[in-house]
Amino acid sequence: MVYRFKIVSDEAPKFRLEIQISSDATFLQLRSAILDACGYSRIRPDAFFLCDEDWEPRELIALEDPGTDSDTDVWLMDETPLEDLVEEEGQRMLFVFDAEHERAMSMEMREMLFGKHLSEPVCTLRQGKAPSQVQAAQKPEPKKRCRRKFRKTSRTNKRLIEK
Repeated sequence: MVYRFKIVSDEAPKFRLEIQISSDATFLQLRSAILDACGYSRIRPDAFFLCDEDWEPRELIALEDPGTDSDTDVWLMDETPLEDLVEEEGQRMLFVFDAEHERAMSMEMREMLFGKHLSEPVCTLRQGKAPSQVQAAQKPEPKKRCRRKFRKTSRTNKRLIEK
């Protein structure tokens, strides 16, 4: 079976992806397809969250074990086939592509294509520009000079130069 995912971003309203991937593929393969389609680097930490119908995160699918001592199950991308967690059309997910700034893309499994299989994920639609993978750093405010101190120092330096 093949799943067709629609992926959008609030940050880039004209951006839209559709990816088709076999149901027995792993979340790691889905991650790679998204990163490739967006032109993103693979070195940044990211994760998937399975969500309820109100987009509330319920299950974490992580690239690596976060090592937390919580009661919440953590699924690993390279060990978890999509079909283990994505069971019906309309399943909602978040792909957190910038964990540091909590930026994510919204995903929905739009269609199950029965009787098909893909050896590799395929990006079947790419519209608009993906949001930047790394949020631009805010420029620090310029330091204010103390004019009085600057003038005093200038006079002192002028006197030293004149001597």
